[in-house]
Amino acid sequence: MSPRRKPDTTPDAPLVWERPEPPVRPSPGPLSREAIIGAAIALADREGLGAVSFRKVGAALDAGPMRLYGYVSTKEELLELMVDAVYGEMPLSEVKGEWRQALRALAHGMRRMSMKHPWFPELLGSRPHIGPNALAHLEATLAAFSETLGFENIDDVMLAVTTVKAYVMGAIQSEVTELRIERETGMDKERWQSANGAYILRMIATGRYPTLGKVVEKATHPSPDVRFDMGLDYVLDGIAARHLR
Repeated sequence: MSPRRKPDTTPDAPLVWERPEPPVRPSPGPLSREAIIGAAIALADREGLGAVSFRKVGAALDAGPMRLYGYVSTKEELLELMVDAVYGEMPLSEVKGEWRQALRALAHGMRRMSMKHPWFPELLGSRPHIGPNALAHLEATLAAFSETLGFENIDDVMLAVTTVKAYVMGAIQSEVTELRIERETGMDKERWQSANGAYILRMIATGRYPTLGKVVEKATHPSPDVRFDMGLDYVLDGIAARHLR
């Protein structure tokens, strides 16, 4: 077996975004970064992020894993390319208007992509993504603050954006986890509540959990869409209250 090629980590080594692809070879089958990324995303959509490997992606493209290293040097590069491709699926034209509209569009775009690609939230909490699509979304989001009084300090702008992203990542991670549990166990949230409802009622009847009792008796439990929007409004209202006095 050929040894895995080590990536060039010298300071002047070009990143994957600037590194040219090798010349196209017609045999045994043409490859490209775009094809590799597409196959990796399809694999992750079907089987989860843990299933993504050079061997499996290569098999999906009828190519040996060593051929892939000519286009992508490491799995970390492949994951970054996948993230940037998903950013490219979010219409940049939606992230426009004043800051609140832009942040709302970004939040809903990230949530929509997370429902389509359940592995996407797993990669959002790492270091900043610097692919061209991710940078374009960040630029559009930051630019929405450029004419807003109260946000003259760029640090305030960055904190507002990262705060909204933190809320979005937490909210969508919860939703994606619920969907994954449903797929793995065959038990949706309603069935889980039904199976555990009698126990919860017995615990409330002890009198030790009066506030929880109010939740069970009086909470309206809105849909995920409504909860997401309400939580986002809490965050945006808080940002506005701090900076737009």
